[in-house]
Amino acid sequence: MGVTVRKYTQEDIPVMTEIWNAVVDEGEAFPQADMLSEAEAQGFFDAQSYCGVAEDENGKEVGLYILHPNNVGRCGHIANASFAVRADCRGQGIGEKLVRDCMEQARELGFRILQFNAVVEDNIGAIHLYEKIGFHQIGRVCEGFQAKNGEYKDILLYYSDL
Repeated sequence: MGVTVRKYTQEDIPVMTEIWNAVVDEGEAFPQADMLSEAEAQGFFDAQSYCGVAEDENGKEVGLYILHPNNVGRCGHIANASFAVRADCRGQGIGEKLVRDCMEQARELGFRILQFNAVVEDNIGAIHLYEKIGFHQIGRVCEGFQAKNGEYKDILLYYSDL
């Protein structure tokens, strides 16, 4: 699949909202529990330092990421990001393109580190991808994530120098 990643535009908001809400609704990866309305999503995506959209060769949006500071002040050089890929498009290398583009955008914005605070322990695809790219696991929070079914799962923390 020929996928390119580009900066989002306002025209992408409806599809970005759909992709984001689908991952939230799955209840297995994102900490958010509430769906975003399109108006809320516009404010949410606009508030990020950068949002990237992956689209296939037909111009269909198949994934996205958000990039923002992980903290403020003396820790403001550390970025954080979240990634979402359409369920029917997973396993096709889209996540890797999103993560690599995110790292490049983070560097261009002056971030020095990219840290993921809450990678759910059974999100094997994400863990494999992050480690393949060179991220290092730096910790574990036991029962730090409550899945949609109520089960508590460990979350893993990862980082990479940029």
